[in-house]
Amino acid sequence: MNWYLAKIVYQIICDKGLHTPQFDEQLRLIYAEDNLHAFYKARLLGEHEEDSFLNKLNKPICWKFIDVSEIHKLDNLVDGAEMYSKINEEPNPEIFIRNTRLKATQLLEDYTLQFIKLN
Repeated sequence: MNWYLAKIVYQIICDKGLHTPQFDEQLRLIYAEDNLHAFYKARLLGEHEEDSFLNKLNKPICWKFIDVSEIHKLDNLVDGAEMYSKINEEPNPEIFIRNTRLKATQLLEDYTLQFIKLN
């Protein structure tokens, strides 16, 4: 058995879909015998997690499973191994950098408090 990283893609459809198309790409860990089993296991997971619900404006939201677009065998789990990379084009880089640093600060504060409570 081996660990695999699978990219599962969903389309998010709001109401009648008259909006800019949205897609969610999720990276999931899959434990399987080989690439083929990892692919089918990821596909079953994607199908199982399709969802439809009403948002707070009472509009229908549908998370439609598209497919599994990538499978990567994780041969060596080593400290610092790159698991995911996405390049963004941002119209306001200063805002993006500020928001990234704010998120990091919040994480640091939350984890520090958790650590203090445990010790």
